[in-house]
Amino acid sequence: MAATDEIQRLPEEGEIIIATVRQVTGHGAYVTLDEYNNMTGFLHLSEIATGWIRNIERYIRPNQKAVLKVIRVNKVRGEVDTSLKQISGEERKSKLIEVKKNDKAATFLDFIKSKLKLTDQAVQEIEERLLQKYDYVYDAFEAVSRKGPDAIQNIDLSPEIKKAIEEASKRIPVPVVEISGVMEITSKKPDGIEIIKNTLANAEGSKGSASSTITYIGAPRYRIVVAAENFKIAEKLMNNTVEKMRVSIEKQHGTFNFVRQDSKKSHTLQQA
Repeated sequence: MAATDEIQRLPEEGEIIIATVRQVTGHGAYVTLDEYNNMTGFLHLSEIATGWIRNIERYIRPNQKAVLKVIRVNKVRGEVDTSLKQISGEERKSKLIEVKKNDKAATFLDFIKSKLKLTDQAVQEIEERLLQKYDYVYDAFEAVSRKGPDAIQNIDLSPEIKKAIEEASKRIPVPVVEISGVMEITSKKPDGIEIIKNTLANAEGSKGSASSTITYIGAPRYRIVVAAENFKIAEKLMNNTVEKMRVSIEKQHGTFNFVRQDSKKSHTLQQA
């Protein structure tokens, strides 16, 4: 079928779209629909904002990107009417997140396509298989960056493609939060120092995506820092680790006291 004979894909009524303002008039604005081959849509003055509008360009300007809702579609004439005022804050936020994720996913898929010399059809098949498990293709890359290759283990992809996905996922900065506290530990037993050392050594290490480290402040005080991808995971590891140390020390007739520090910080860790 020739390109001129192809039926142009149209959005559905109620769909949230990204559009670029092409021309502003006294009756509204003509926009191009970014996700629909830049076809033309119209944003009527009455759908820009509630109440009387003195200056349209206070709300929209030429070349501006806008999140709009499709309110009418004439499939025969290929006309699409849109609305700005009917978009809720949550809908706008959700759409922008979707666009951002799709843009990032496209970059990663281009990397895989180039690395493995894949066809467009092969890349499309990768997308379809990832979307069987994840809402967005980017979510799959993000899951691999956090959990490793197990995140896509059950997806029907070749080992080469899975390895390329894992390599691309290493470019995603992993969010990290840290929480800390100070412990006071004493033991009056003759081998008390060894008991404390062994207890601290057993408490350090990684569990899943979280890790704990302990540093010496000055007898009998030690600082424990737990790093994880979110505060919920960090708090769980901190509580479990501190409780195990408490039980271990008190079984040896020592004393254990823990004071949680208020300071918390978050940053991102770029994988090697």
